[in-house]
Order: sequence, then structure tokens, then C-alpha cells
Amino acid sequence: MIILLYSLALIGPIKKHDICEHPTSTNKYHYTVIKHTPEALHEWAMDIKQRYPEQKIAIVCELKKGPLIYALAKYDHLTLFTVNPCAVAKYRQAFTPSGAKDDPSDAFLQVEILKLHMDKLSVIEPESAAMRSLSQLVEYRRSLVQDSIDLSNKITAILKNYYPQALEWFKEKDTYIFCDFIQKWPSLTAVKKARKQTLLDFFESHNSHYCAVNNTRLDSIKNAMPLTLDEGVIVPNQMLVEVLITQFKVLLKGIEKLNKAIKSAYKAQQDKKIFDSLPGAGPQLAPRLLVALGSNRARYNDAAELQKYAGIAPVIERSGQKMWTHWRYSCPTF
Repeated sequence: MIILLYSLALIGPIKKHDICEHPTSTNKYHYTVIKHTPEALHEWAMDIKQRYPEQKIAIVCELKKGPLIYALAKYDHLTLFTVNPCAVAKYRQAFTPSGAKDDPSDAFLQVEILKLHMDKLSVIEPESAAMRSLSQLVEYRRSLVQDSIDLSNKITAILKNYYPQALEWFKEKDTYIFCDFIQKWPSLTAVKKARKQTLLDFFESHNSHYCAVNNTRLDSIKNAMPLTLDEGVIVPNQMLVEVLITQFKVLLKGIEKLNKAIKSAYKAQQDKKIFDSLPGAGPQLAPRLLVALGSNRARYNDAAELQKYAGIAPVIERSGQKMWTHWRYSCPTF
């Protein structure tokens, strides 16, 4: 079966794709440019299917995932290959010492790499829809958690400017009780005006039932002294905290929603029992491990391949009598 060679060079932010077409029956190359729209990509994919019926078409680009891959993966007549951007850059430098670079020429280089080294390139074989969904959910959750940590640190720094006592009353900041307390009493002056029973009712409504903890908070509120009485410090910091607390609560709700979706998606996976049995694999780590290994048993030939993918296998370089080891830089950071 004839395989036609295509390459797509991208311009970021992605607005268009430079395509280099090389039918294996000829030595000629054909260059085209298409827009980065769903309609243009579909029209192009259907056009090459009509021009080369019953033939497989090899597509190579410098991406493993993203809008372009999602758009092309649904076509059965396309086989998607990925090439490391560093490999393309080194290949370009080898034959273009001047450093000249252009998208059409990059597309040509990728076709050359694919034509000469197809057996060494990885074919993009998407996991099942359920696995790909779980993969994105755990990544998005990790991103939101990091956002919440950054926001929590910012809120903490601002409270230290005028209202440090609130940080002592609530050790954990990523909780609704902390956010609701700051929203209800955004300053020491405001919380000192609150009645004892009002504060106790607030703590009880947020499932804080430890009498010793609540009494300690009440005593601290009663005896607390303001860090500053300067309205020029208190007012702007209080306004900023109120804005950030609102954002913080939205993030916490979003993380809760993702946790439920991850739990449901993970529960539906057949390999769930394997990863639940691993020591230390809890409700957050177990789904991430499942995503890393995937459901395709043929994805890795041995443990060394997984170690290289994860970045924990060191890279050893030798030259003459010298040998040195460094971190594996080409690996997914997540």
C-alpha cells in the first residue's frame, strides 16, 4: 500500500498550516497553506482522500496533542507521526549553517525526516475516549490546585499587612470556613463587633465542632490587638482580600467538581484495582498513575521505556575516556 508523505508546519499563535506534500510515486514536492479552522482542516483531509483513494497518508508534525491532533485523529485514512522539535532544529542546522528558517522549508525537512526515518518515529495512537478524558481531567485538576496555592499565598501575604490573626485562627487556608470567615469579617474591627453566639453558630455551621478549638479562637478574637490603625493600609488591603477570596472560593468549587468527575471516570476503568493496590496511591495519585501507564499493554516494551518517558532514567554520555550523566530533559513535566 502506498503511503503519501505530508508535513504540517505551524505558526504560533496558530493561524495557518504550511503543508509539504510528497507523493511517493514522484520526486516532486507540492506546497500549500491552509487556515487553522475546523472547516479548512476537514476540507483538506477530504480533498487528499479523494485524490488518493484507498491509500494511507502519513502526516508528521511537531505535536503530540492539541487542537491540530484532535482535529486530524478522527480520519481513518491519516496516520499521524510526531517528531521532536529539537530533531527538526538540529536537522535544519546541519544543512542550513546560515540559520535561515521558514515554515515551508521546515515542512520540507519534516517530510525528509519522515521519509528517511519513519521506523524511528512514534505513531500517535490515541487512547480510548474515556482514558483521554481522564488524562485531561487530572491535568486540569493539578493546574487548578497550583492556582489555588498561588492564590492562597497571595491572600496570606496581604492578610499579614493588616489582619494576621486570621491566619492563626485557621491553619488550613484552602477551606470554605476560612473563605467564608474572611468574607463575613474581613477585618479585626469587624470580627470584634460580632457576638460570641454568632461566632459559635458560624463555626458549627461549617462543621467545626471542637469546643477547645472554638474557645481558643474566641479568646484570641477577644484579646487581639490590631496590627495597624492606618486606614491607608487597612482599606485597600481589605478590598483586595475580598476580591481574592471570591476567586479562591470559585477555584475550590472547581477543584471539587473535577474531583468528582475524576472519581467517576477512574471508577469506570478496568485497571482500577491494580493502581488502588499500590502503596501510597490515593484518590489523587492513583488516577495519575493510570493515565501515565495507559490502558494499552503494548505502549511500553519494558520498564526502561516507562522510566525514560517519566524522566527518571538518567542520560549517560560517553566520549573517549570521559563519561557524564545528566537529567533527562525530554519528558512530560506533569
